[in-house]
Amino acid sequence: MKQIHLQRVAPADIEARSMELIAQELGDRVFPPDQLPIIQRAIHTSADFDYADNLVFSPGAVEQGIAAIKGGCTIVTDTQMAYSGVNKRVLEKFGGRAVCFMSDPDVAALAKERGETRAAVSMERAAALEGPVLLAIGNAPTALVRACQLMDAGKFHPALVIGVPVGFVNVVESKELLLSMEVPHIVARGRKGGSNIAAAICNALLYQASNNVRE
Repeated sequence: MKQIHLQRVAPADIEARSMELIAQELGDRVFPPDQLPIIQRAIHTSADFDYADNLVFSPGAVEQGIAAIKGGCTIVTDTQMAYSGVNKRVLEKFGGRAVCFMSDPDVAALAKERGETRAAVSMERAAALEGPVLLAIGNAPTALVRACQLMDAGKFHPALVIGVPVGFVNVVESKELLLSMEVPHIVARGRKGGSNIAAAICNALLYQASNNVRE
């Protein structure tokens, strides 16, 4: 077997060491203090430094996202994977919750009846929620487009939209649509993104809201 030299890092210190390495690779680049933890966590979850350049923040987006969390918001995801990745223990300390409507039978039935994606229909469920909503879309551009349509019609007023769907078909277009709107947003411009990135951004906001207390 090939001999390799592994760094000796205690399990509890692995994340901290990873963040140190990320900071070293970012070098002397300067980011707004509230945006840096989000950029670092997106890189941490993907090992992709492109997020240092492709994440776009509307003015005050981080502040508004943190305010929504502290106000007991509902985080709505477009995949069960993103839902699973959100740190719900921290969210629940603020009186909030995370939900994903993708597996709901009524959403599936309505999507089939209309010939639409469940992701698009689930945005209508999100728009009907009471209280502040933080929307985290990491997979389906159809969800992002429908959310934008509902916002444009005055039927949906999310506190923040995390728009990071991944892929090739209508992905870039859906993100550019969101960027053209005045809703607070954090967008991964281009093709990259994913459920893991959506959850990572949510968690970065949660950790800022909780002063990095995670239990």
